[in-house]
Amino acid sequence: MALRAASLRGLTRTLAQRVYVRGMATEKQIANQIVSTKNIAKITASMKMVSAAKLKGDETRLASAKPYNAWSDAICGPSQQVEDATFEDLPKRTLVIPLTSDKGLCGGINSFISRATKSIVAKAHADGKEVDIAVIGDKGRAQLVRAAEVQSLIQQTMTEVESPGTFSLISSLSADIITVAEKKEYDGIMILYNSFVNAAVYQQKYKLIKPFESAGDGESMLEYEFEPDTKSEVLQDMYEYLLTSQMYECFMDAAASEQSSRMTAMENASKNAGEMIEKLTLQYNRARQTRITTELIEIISGASALEDKD
Repeated sequence: MALRAASLRGLTRTLAQRVYVRGMATEKQIANQIVSTKNIAKITASMKMVSAAKLKGDETRLASAKPYNAWSDAICGPSQQVEDATFEDLPKRTLVIPLTSDKGLCGGINSFISRATKSIVAKAHADGKEVDIAVIGDKGRAQLVRAAEVQSLIQQTMTEVESPGTFSLISSLSADIITVAEKKEYDGIMILYNSFVNAAVYQQKYKLIKPFESAGDGESMLEYEFEPDTKSEVLQDMYEYLLTSQMYECFMDAAASEQSSRMTAMENASKNAGEMIEKLTLQYNRARQTRITTELIEIISGASALEDKD
């Protein structure tokens, strides 16, 4: 009887030690997770504040760019929403320019543009039209090169674009785009971008810019006389300036949308981190209670064994 009691006490003590060690390890792991999550929450909260400050500047630049480009609406018409668009106004050969960001952690703005690009390509091909792509932004490039249906259509990528953008920078980008467009003589250039509505809402829109015709049935600006330069030269210069002006407004619009989306994403990340900290704290308290209970069982078992011995 004494031997059985001794064996039982030894087994109880061994199991208690194993549970104790496992409980301590679990507590330590959960405590480390809580610390890591709190650090992440601090980072996301800081990024939200930085994005809010940058958004204010982008809104100011966008407000200045809109009246600067208002004259072009009389020529190209207002921008159109991508949602539910049929793209029947696309010419025979179109160069699509998706405006995306070089940095991540900004919600789904780049995914929306990439998805819209694929939709435009599919609808254009269904109508027997040709579409090529010139991507601005590293995130859009990374997403589109992985899509088999549009990978071969990418003619050029432009990444590491400085932010905030300036008119000189946009002029350089538009010059590169015109160089690409002149090689294949596209009938139009489409700018695909995110349009800022407010700090919580942005929409995908596009602008279609067609080159001017200096002769033929579709000759542009018949009511004007051009001198001393030839009409074709003036219209070419005007087309380049029109594209730059349109891209400048779209670029400012996309920049404001990016910061608003990043601010919302970081706010959601901070909220999720707070919820995760609460769950981990509950798990930590449960693990700690389990360890304490195990220690009490061990103490009580030892006391009972001493009583049996006596």
